[in-house]
Amino acid sequence: MQRAERLLDLIQSLRRRRRPVTADTLAAELGVSVRTVYRDIAALMRQGVPVRGEAGIGYVLDAGFDMPPLMFSPDEIEAVLVGMRWLAERADPVLARAAEDVVSKVAAVLPSHLRPILLDGALFAPGHGAEIRVDQVDVAAVRTAIRQGRKLQLSYRDEAGRKSRRMIWPIGMTFYERVRVVIAWCELRQDFRHFRTDRITELGLREERYPARRADLFRRWQKEEEARAADAACELPQERRTTPSTSATRPEATSASA
Repeated sequence: MQRAERLLDLIQSLRRRRRPVTADTLAAELGVSVRTVYRDIAALMRQGVPVRGEAGIGYVLDAGFDMPPLMFSPDEIEAVLVGMRWLAERADPVLARAAEDVVSKVAAVLPSHLRPILLDGALFAPGHGAEIRVDQVDVAAVRTAIRQGRKLQLSYRDEAGRKSRRMIWPIGMTFYERVRVVIAWCELRQDFRHFRTDRITELGLREERYPARRADLFRRWQKEEEARAADAACELPQERRTTPSTSATRPEATSASA
């Protein structure tokens, strides 16, 4: 690997992370020695790239750093293709249309010898024959609320058919094969809850922002989910503990907590 190419790969490795990453991790990822990583980090700093950190702790690239657009590699093109084809089949109509637009925009900037990888790509992401549940509301409003940190007022029907009105703070969405699930703080339950979008019967995007940072709420939710999974693993019989449980990730099980 040429040194210039390695430096660009090193920058890309730092760009994809928000937290400090050690030289050992970078060396393993790039296929070089730790000493080479130290030298390359020093070279980047001399060239004005805002890398912070030190040996033994880790390195992080300051927010806001940018460099001229680089051409996609064949693997990156195929990653875009598979991801966009997956979304086109499973996302709400607005996001599915956006996925198609991404493919066309990427194709417009690709050189002629790379364009067939995207437009005539042989990698697919079909469904497994299961019927995708149809939403009754515009799910694009949920994604807007997540991006802007705004509250959502909704009417919800649970698995047993019981109806309720909720005010929620949406912090994320999970896309399964057949359904989409909103991760949110529920004011009614005063706890995190999961809502299947196909069971939302009414939806209103409020102007009011919820009084917390989405990233902080998401970290709290992650910790609670990890603790819940650990507790569930402890309750399993010894002979079953080596077999991964899928109940925590099934949409039916996830939505039952609403």
